[in-house]
Amino acid sequence: MREEVSFVEANGLRHAVRRFEVEGAPDSDRMVLLLHGFLDCGATFDLLAAPLARLGFRVFAPDFRGFGDTDRVGAGGYYHFPDYVVDLEGIVRALAPSWLGVVGHSMGGGVATLFAGTFPERVQSLVVMEGLGPMSDPPGLAVERMRRHFADREKIRGPRPMASLDEATDRLAATHPRVARDVLRSRAERLSRRDAEGRLVWAWDPLHRTTSPTPFIAETYASFLRAITCPTLFVGGGPHGWHPPDEDERLACFQHLARVDFPDAGHMMHWTAPEDVAKAVGAHFGA
Repeated sequence: MREEVSFVEANGLRHAVRRFEVEGAPDSDRMVLLLHGFLDCGATFDLLAAPLARLGFRVFAPDFRGFGDTDRVGAGGYYHFPDYVVDLEGIVRALAPSWLGVVGHSMGGGVATLFAGTFPERVQSLVVMEGLGPMSDPPGLAVERMRRHFADREKIRGPRPMASLDEATDRLAATHPRVARDVLRSRAERLSRRDAEGRLVWAWDPLHRTTSPTPFIAETYASFLRAITCPTLFVGGGPHGWHPPDEDERLACFQHLARVDFPDAGHMMHWTAPEDVAKAVGAHFGA
C-alpha cells in the first residue's frame, strides 16, 4: 500500500491529509474520509484503509487540528468541537468529492455526526465507530468543569519525552491493555515524532489533555443526529468498547440506522479487527 500526505488550508490552519492507495485496485469516484479519535491520528487508519482501498474507494484520512502533522492552534487558541467541524468543512470543500462516505471513530464520530447533521446533502453515507459523543454533563457541573479546565491548564509543562519506542508502546499498553503488543508498537511509531530537540514525543498538542470548558449536552447533540439524512451504520466493539449509558437513545435519533457489533474488538476496532470492520463498512457503502 502506498501512503501520500498532502496539505489543505482550512479555517486558517494547514491540515495534513493522508491518502491510502493499493496498486491494482479498481478505479472509483467514491471518496471515503476516515476521521480519527482523541489522541490518535489519520496514520493509524492504515490497517483499515488498505482493505477499503482494495474495494476501490479513494481513501483519505486527515489529522485534526493539533494532532499528527496538522497545525496546532498556537497561543491563545483551544480545541472546541465546532472548530473541528469548520475545519472538516474546509477539507471536504477542498477535496470536492462527487460521492462522500464518512467513517468516524470515537471523537471523530462526534465530528462526523455534527458535520453530517449540519450538511446532510454533502454526506452520502456515514459510519460511526463508537463515536456518539461523551457522557452528558448535568447543568450543575458547568462551574466545576470550568474550574477543572483552568486547573488543567496550570499543569501544562509541554510534552513529556519518551526514552524509546518501547516506552511509547508501554504507555499505549497502559491505555489499551487488550490490544496486541505488536500492533501497539506499530501504532506507537505512527503516533510519535522527534521534536526540535530530537526527543521522542507524542504527535499531539499537550493542550488536548486539559478538560474542555464547554459542557456536552446530549439533548443539543441529538438535534444534529436527527438532522442526518443519509444511511448510517453504527459499529460497536462489544462489551470492552465505549458505550455511554444513553447510547440507545442517541442511536434512536438516526433516520436510517443499521448496526453491527464485533464483540471482541473493543473500542480500538480499527486496530484490532480492521478486516472485519472494512467488510462491514464496504457493504454499507455498497462495495
